[in-house]
Amino acid sequence: MAAADSSPSIVEYFGGEDGYRCGYCKNETGNLSHGMWAHSMTVQDYQDLIDRGWRRSGKYVYKPIMNQTCCPQYTIRCQALCFQTSKSHKKVLKKMLKFISKGDVSKVVSEDEPMDSHIEEVVTCNFAYKSESHVSQSELTPLSVDHTEGAENEDKDTGETKEEVNVQKVESDSLQICADKDTPVPGEPSHSAKIVHAPPKPGKGADLSKPPCRKAKDIRKERKLQKLLQNQMCTFEGSPLQARDQVFLLQNSKSKTNQPKTIEDFVFVSLPDDAPHKLEVRLVPVSFEDPQFKSSFNQSATLFAKYQMAIHKDTPSECGENEFTRFLCDSPLEAENAPTGPECGYGSFHQQYWLDGKIIAVGVIDILPYCVSSVYLYYDPDYSFLSLGVYSALREIAFTRQLHEKAPDLCFYYMGFYIHSCPKMRYKGQYRPSDLLCPETYVWTPIEQCLPLLEHSKYCRFNQDVKAVDEGRIKELGRVRVLHKRTVMPYSMYKKRRKGPSDEASVQQYASLVGQTCSERMLLFRS
Repeated sequence: MAAADSSPSIVEYFGGEDGYRCGYCKNETGNLSHGMWAHSMTVQDYQDLIDRGWRRSGKYVYKPIMNQTCCPQYTIRCQALCFQTSKSHKKVLKKMLKFISKGDVSKVVSEDEPMDSHIEEVVTCNFAYKSESHVSQSELTPLSVDHTEGAENEDKDTGETKEEVNVQKVESDSLQICADKDTPVPGEPSHSAKIVHAPPKPGKGADLSKPPCRKAKDIRKERKLQKLLQNQMCTFEGSPLQARDQVFLLQNSKSKTNQPKTIEDFVFVSLPDDAPHKLEVRLVPVSFEDPQFKSSFNQSATLFAKYQMAIHKDTPSECGENEFTRFLCDSPLEAENAPTGPECGYGSFHQQYWLDGKIIAVGVIDILPYCVSSVYLYYDPDYSFLSLGVYSALREIAFTRQLHEKAPDLCFYYMGFYIHSCPKMRYKGQYRPSDLLCPETYVWTPIEQCLPLLEHSKYCRFNQDVKAVDEGRIKELGRVRVLHKRTVMPYSMYKKRRKGPSDEASVQQYASLVGQTCSERMLLFRS
């Protein structure tokens, strides 16, 4: 998605932070990351950054130093279109349905870890604001573009190939959508390694190298299909297209009752008129100019404080309105609308869960060109029995599938970071199929291939092709775009004009972390 008409992203790079307290292993100085302050950011730039391991907390955008930090944090995404609900997921969906329709309150504690805050402990450790920017707005407004040397204007194809997704809508509009296995997905480097199944270990489940066990009913259906095809080949009356249509209908003639239930089957059901409860999910843009956001702000901020104090043991001063605004309402993302994008547009949103007229949970999400990215979730601890962490994650997956119908490239659900070295954070791997991002080549790898590696070492390169390199790496430092004295210029020119000690090492580090494409689009502020 091109954002030609939007203002460019403006960032201030801070370099590698000193070690800060880790919210996972509680090491006081072991958590290491690179960080930058995003004064403004396009949704395409942020999409490209999270596909290189970056993540935002408010306007602070950070990238863990994976081979040094105490608890390596791997970007994880769920393939929303192929998502299959597990038994435990169905239990949570049924529990909510029973509560709304009948008022049943189940006291059974879910075995799943709650899908709580996707950036655990961020508020309490407060790392995101150690380097808060103090640059004035006037300094960030470009007045001119210096075209000397023309480095930033050379035609260069930096657009990503948008591959078509093979979508099959089956009867009753049930969502059975899956990307073509041989087709690279949007945002994924085309050099990604093919999925290779390792030989199974004894007692480790099904042997993936052998065909799966099949029901007699399915075998009979296949024979019928083969017979139909043979008959069509022997007769010249029906066209090949007609034959294919009949085969397709037969393949999809499986009755609705035999299909595994989807999230939508549990969520979008008609309730009895006398249902004791009413649940409404509202999508609200994060903007004080939006009337819905403004009118619900106080209630939302109060709920945030209640959640932080009960679940994360914050003091009242650590979760006041200022902290809430800074952490979950201040977003660098510029709202954008595109003809092929979702009706709600791209940007930052609060997905509010209203139960009987009051907010009981809020999922903070970013809607980006290729994904819905979950930022944080907070909920009313009084409703913990509804497993709102898991329920909201499932609703966000369903929401991603819904957006995909209007925006074909949008087909992933990003869950933040997967931290294998912290057992309580492994629950994110239960949302299948999912992939982890290789920290060296930035290629997506199925989580099943990553887990055995992570059992041996907390830091891993997932891409097993030893010759593979980061395809988006910086190749021309001189082309990095810089904002200096309100003038946009390539770094090659800024370097000549700069007075004082060289900052090339810092700019080189920044460019290597954000990649060539983003470094040529975003403006790196230099004082």
